[in-house]
Amino acid sequence: MSKKEMRILSTDEISKHNKEGDLWVVIDAKVYDLSRFAAMHPGGAAVLYDADVAGQDATEQFFGLHRLEVLLRPQYARLIIGTVQGEESQIHVPEPGDISQVPYAEPTWLNDGYFSPYFTDSHRKFQSAVRRFVDEYVRPDAQAREEDGKRPSQSVFDKMAELEMHAMRLGPGKHLKGRRLMDGLVEPEKFDYFHELIITQELARCGARGYGDGMLGGMVIGLPPVLNFGSEEVKKLVVPDVLAGKKFICLAISEAFAGSDVAGLRCTAVKSEDGKEWIINGTKKWITNGTFADWFTVGCRTDGGLTVILVPRVEGVETKQIKTSYSTTAGTAYVTFDNVRVPVGYTLGPEDGGLLVILSNFNHERWVMCCASARSQRHVVEECLKWAHQRKAFGKPLTGQAIIRAKLAQMIARVEAVQSWLENVTYQMCNMSYKQQSSKLAGQIAFLKMYCTKTAQQTAEDATQVFGGRGITRTGMGRMIEHYHRTVPFDSLLGGAEDVLGDLGVRQAIRKIPANTRL
Repeated sequence: MSKKEMRILSTDEISKHNKEGDLWVVIDAKVYDLSRFAAMHPGGAAVLYDADVAGQDATEQFFGLHRLEVLLRPQYARLIIGTVQGEESQIHVPEPGDISQVPYAEPTWLNDGYFSPYFTDSHRKFQSAVRRFVDEYVRPDAQAREEDGKRPSQSVFDKMAELEMHAMRLGPGKHLKGRRLMDGLVEPEKFDYFHELIITQELARCGARGYGDGMLGGMVIGLPPVLNFGSEEVKKLVVPDVLAGKKFICLAISEAFAGSDVAGLRCTAVKSEDGKEWIINGTKKWITNGTFADWFTVGCRTDGGLTVILVPRVEGVETKQIKTSYSTTAGTAYVTFDNVRVPVGYTLGPEDGGLLVILSNFNHERWVMCCASARSQRHVVEECLKWAHQRKAFGKPLTGQAIIRAKLAQMIARVEAVQSWLENVTYQMCNMSYKQQSSKLAGQIAFLKMYCTKTAQQTAEDATQVFGGRGITRTGMGRMIEHYHRTVPFDSLLGGAEDVLGDLGVRQAIRKIPANTRL
């Protein structure tokens, strides 16, 4: 019904429509005709005929049971027949690009009246553009693909490529030279890790963990070894199509027998008799994007150690989908290499020197995971604050319960601490060479990731308690919390398990204790 056909209705008139076959309700000053819909109501028709609902303002009852997004669905928007005389809508409907007004729903630097030593006007304009893009194109696709398990839509990859977002997700570097970033919003030489942090955190707002990895998580960790250690011929062969979103790449390191223990890899590579090819045999497990990858950056055991080799999807390469706690949209795969032959020229870095290639990738990978984890935790804080504000129990809002306020306090404190530590580490990255980062920040980033993932799991537990039964239901009010609680363990394992990273950080610290130090 068009706006011209909308009726202005008095509360007296509305109250008369309160029976079977003639049912109106008011939600946020809008009048809905549910006469025909009542029989199809998922919660049963009886709920709608309640004396506090039928012919009445049911705004409070509605938002005690449903998310705002339900009202925005076309099939329900069509039920609107008019507005209440003398009343106006009070519920804010977010527009693409909006900054949330809920306290602690955004990092401090995005809130009016707050300041930051790290983020400039360039970052603010960049964030605004990225958020609009994510809200308009990525988030709708994320929610749909998270459910059907298909990889992210090619149309989204193409739109991201137009703005060079794939390239920007690899951080600052020579690969950005000559590219028009975000329609020219930032010059390639001025792009820094804070710009990359913004992209990662805005993508994390989609609240779809499997889709987040399916959104070329494999490229973020699989392409850097090609950029940093591949020959010019290999880079020309691979990089343009991958950054254009036309071909896909993944990192294939983990095996059934070797996860955090990289030195325990069993996948082998031996040279052919003429020395021109590698012959690769073995398996890889839990490989993100593996099901749809065209290229595999593979860690192999060779005669003198470990070697990293770029493997195309050729004869002998087979991938099988692994079903995990999150959506198959991530493309998690079990990969088999059966006498796969690739040119020796596809070697990345020195032969038998692959451990350096693998380790050089870890700092950035773990930092990216910290960026996403921090933002995901903040999304959960926002969900909990909104729910506690509108949900009533024992005759008052959840915010009136001391135990709920205590949980919210801990959640807010954790997410603010994580973001502050993350921003400090990011600032160091912006001012250090890659070599300095490896020396000075490996331990810091390991600790940060360990802390991020531990606090994330604590927040997931608290959020589930705040939402109660809805927090374990895959649809409805608590669906974001259920999803988060179910998928949050991924971050504690990917890129290095928490205990392994904590030990790494301590060992690095111990090595740097001055020999002459005493109590």
